[in-house]
Amino acid sequence: MDVMQALLVGGGAFLAGGMNAMAGGGTFFSFPALLAAGVPPVMANASNSVAMWPASLSSAWAYRREVSRHPRWTLLLVLLSFVGGIAGGLLLLATSNAAFARLVPWLLLVATGLFAFSGQVSRLVGAARSRLGLKRRADGTPGGVGGLLFQLCVAIYGGFFGAGMGILTLAALAIQGVDDIQELNGLKNLTSAVNYTVAAATFIVAGAISWPHTLLMIVTAMIGALAGSALARRLPALWLKRLVVAVGATLSVIYFFKTYS
Repeated sequence: MDVMQALLVGGGAFLAGGMNAMAGGGTFFSFPALLAAGVPPVMANASNSVAMWPASLSSAWAYRREVSRHPRWTLLLVLLSFVGGIAGGLLLLATSNAAFARLVPWLLLVATGLFAFSGQVSRLVGAARSRLGLKRRADGTPGGVGGLLFQLCVAIYGGFFGAGMGILTLAALAIQGVDDIQELNGLKNLTSAVNYTVAAATFIVAGAISWPHTLLMIVTAMIGALAGSALARRLPALWLKRLVVAVGATLSVIYFFKTYS
């Protein structure tokens, strides 16, 4: 890794850490930076997952009170995230670089769409819950087989790629009857942390990580997260969301052109 590559990867991770702290969508900066630095697609995705892992743990810890309200149900979510993270990680490792490179534009496009229309997704989930009469059980515990199966699918997707996983997780939790925003964010952060942890462990054991790039990204992403947290108090969230969507859409077009032209 030469100086220019280090600046590219470190800058991408810095922006990723900052955007995740402010509005989400950090993968749109860090993953393409690794590809541009010449890291093979599968290794780039695996390295990106490991680099973003420490921040996910700190986010989960910050919401430890909210996730302790329904311990048995929360444990079930953790188990699903654990299984899905391993399955998604193994699926990524079984995918060739050529095949994954062809998937990258589609994955970026789907993730961009989910991020751009997250509000509409939330409203659709709420409307579906109302039509189906889905409510919490008498003791207040959320639940629902369909929602849990959806959560498993989200966990597999998270282990495989990860961008947009937060929006899908919020939808899966809302289907199961979670309507408190703090509890939603806490459970989302917890399940994402579990997913990142097992996926990262899978990639590390398999030797699929580019450590020079990953270690640099861990440091710069943490610095970016601190800067992003401070900046988030001054900038409108809508501006930040529009920036992420613009970057995601642009990258989708670029990778579609590079892959299929």
